Amino acid sequence: MNERIGTLLKREPSSETLKAEGWVRTKRDSKNVCFLELNDGSTLKGLQVVINKEDLGDQALLDSITTGSSVIVTGTIVASQGSNQAVEMAASALTLVGSCPPETYPLQKKRHSLEYLRDIAHLRARTNTFGAVTRVRNVLSWAIHQYFQERGFIWVHTPIISTSDAEGAGQMFQVTTLDLENVPKTEAGLVDWNEDFFSRQAFLTVSGQLEGETYATALKNIYTFGPTFRAENSNTKRHLSEFWMVEPEMAFCTLEGNMAIAEEFLKYLFSSVLEKCGEDMEFFSTHIEAGMNDTLAKIVESPFVHLTYTDAVKELEKYNDKFDYPVSWGIDLQSEHEKFITEVIAKSPTIVTDYPKDIKAFYMKLNDDEKTVRGMDVLVPRLGEIIGGSERESDLDILVKRMVEMNLDPADYWWYLDLRRFGTVPHAGFGLGFERVVQYVTGMANIRDVIPYPRAPRLADF
Repeated sequence: MNERIGTLLKREPSSETLKAEGWVRTKRDSKNVCFLELNDGSTLKGLQVVINKEDLGDQALLDSITTGSSVIVTGTIVASQGSNQAVEMAASALTLVGSCPPETYPLQKKRHSLEYLRDIAHLRARTNTFGAVTRVRNVLSWAIHQYFQERGFIWVHTPIISTSDAEGAGQMFQVTTLDLENVPKTEAGLVDWNEDFFSRQAFLTVSGQLEGETYATALKNIYTFGPTFRAENSNTKRHLSEFWMVEPEMAFCTLEGNMAIAEEFLKYLFSSVLEKCGEDMEFFSTHIEAGMNDTLAKIVESPFVHLTYTDAVKELEKYNDKFDYPVSWGIDLQSEHEKFITEVIAKSPTIVTDYPKDIKAFYMKLNDDEKTVRGMDVLVPRLGEIIGGSERESDLDILVKRMVEMNLDPADYWWYLDLRRFGTVPHAGFGLGFERVVQYVTGMANIRDVIPYPRAPRLADF
């Protein structure tokens, strides 16, 4: 395998003959010399290839090479005579692998809008912005595994097809093999699920948490990292219908331990990006969101502020005239409130705890006041919630009561309740929406621009 362009750019000039493979970003022609900028996605900066026309002796070949063409160049790395790069390649041979007709190629030299690039998502990775997003996404993915593996967590693959609604919200995509134009019915006129593939209703998972808990109560510390789905009809810059979730679950762990892990985890991810994606982060700081490097560095170095929901509401109520949605105790905090907490009240990433039980999921541990639960949300400036989690309810009777209060049938969760029957322990966990963290780190305004092929209402192209 030949070296990537990112590696070639770090080489010292030498007489060694090397090959560079990639796609032409730009082409500049003069009477005697042709300059190509070649990129293969390994780095933001392309490799400048200098072609002496007299040495190559094939003007027709050069004429056929346009922006977007794929080529293989043979040559040596030499000191660059230009000011934009330290080294360049002096070409001795050139092969056109795939031509690219300029009259129909959607990516031109001009700057394209992000909205336009969403319509050609199959090609947008060739741009500087989306190449950088993808490299950062890759580093974050690897850092997630490194963080948990270094601490003895076990990666568990939870099912994508599920019969349980972990959130109790009902926003699930149904999975079926029934003929929708001739649905089998029971004598009572209802859908006969016995005729379906699983002999019952099945859905795409909204979370691997419940299944993750079953393994945490056997292996102590586990994590999941995979796709999840929400059939939420929300067309915003913060929501997707298909996204990736990171969900650690820890046995013998309380809310306090959960908060400590969540803070350490985020700082580890941000540090990894700052360390390994310097060129790309400089690009985002310059062209997308000013000062992203400094923002992440400050988060890494500063302790997170802790606030109870009740105290947060008391502070927010002082500024109700500033909000589209006025704040009062018992409401679910909106994005504008979360941002205000971090940017004005705390001036720091903030962990808000002890939410009203009526706005949180059935599995969160009930506090002694029987009004609030041991839930937590980690909020960061500019984005709002980036992590949500809780200590899980470990008392069987209380958990069953909470299910009934939320109109869930405990019989559907018999296996989940068994965890409280057989050796129950305090345990806790959280969920990190992976695209949310990619969006935050890169400064990209729309979450649809940090996943290769976004899925949202009326959007399932490619």
